[in-house]
Amino acid sequence: MSIGLAFLSVRLPDRPGAYGGDMDVLSDAVATMRTGRPHSSRRDKHAPWGMRFEASDGAGFHVVLRGSAWLIPAKGEPVALAPGDVAFLAHGRGHALASGPDVEPDVVRLGPDGRWPEPPSPEGQSAPDTVMLCGAYLLDRSRAHPLLTGLPEVVHLPARVGAHRSLRAAVELLGAELEGSRPGADTVVTSLLDTLLIYILRAWWQDERHGSGHPTGWAAALADPAVAAALRAIHGDPAHLWTVEELGARGGLSRAAFARRFAALVGEPPLAYLTWWRMTTAGRLLRTDDLPLRQVARRTGYTSEFAFAKAFKREYGVAPGQYRRRAS
Repeated sequence: MSIGLAFLSVRLPDRPGAYGGDMDVLSDAVATMRTGRPHSSRRDKHAPWGMRFEASDGAGFHVVLRGSAWLIPAKGEPVALAPGDVAFLAHGRGHALASGPDVEPDVVRLGPDGRWPEPPSPEGQSAPDTVMLCGAYLLDRSRAHPLLTGLPEVVHLPARVGAHRSLRAAVELLGAELEGSRPGADTVVTSLLDTLLIYILRAWWQDERHGSGHPTGWAAALADPAVAAALRAIHGDPAHLWTVEELGARGGLSRAAFARRFAALVGEPPLAYLTWWRMTTAGRLLRTDDLPLRQVARRTGYTSEFAFAKAFKREYGVAPGQYRRRAS
């Protein structure tokens, strides 16, 4: 887990229909996939201009600080971006940014370290027509959490007065840090980027919940009191021997009613998701910790190291020890 996610606490009030409680499923979903260090840069552009970003394993974001831009996704219609707009592309597909939808963009290729090349120096040029913040997060898609895989092709968060104030504050701080080199900037930028990712996802979830009044997918799952309570329970204590009846009781539903609602909103039965999350947690522990296998097994709900190893190999195709060696 990166510095930013280590201190991050993103909670909404624990009330019916709100996301909150003892365990933050949203932060868990991000921590499951995040790897390496995020990066970003400020881009000052003079019209006409265009940049094409090739497909990658990461997720990208773009924020218009001044002027305007067009985002041209791999699928779907171009999106007009105005000052203050945030665009998030979770799936790593190629896309372009340009001063107009008909401008031929130049290809921007990531370097060996996963960073985009530095933009040319603006010295001697007039004031730019458009100023943007562009950034990317490296993701491990082998255990992609459905909360992220279920996001639309482009998450577009238009600037609105009074909306998403935390997101706007993070953007402003990040922009200030990227204006020039200051002591501690490397740590601050990394932490702000991690914070920004959570704020983007939180803003999307809130818009989905309050926009049409009929959220779908994981936005609906997080908005549903019974399903959200069960998800918090699973994430808060994956080692517990949860039953469908016990999870349903967390939200005040009968076993059958809860099982139907959970499967409809999450996309799989409660115990199937529990097993998936246990194995995802186990993989993360094996990659990032040197705990003995028996402790990894105990932390993920298996009383026997043999039973854990059998379940892990069924899920990952390799034994836990071999997985750990490959990841080291």
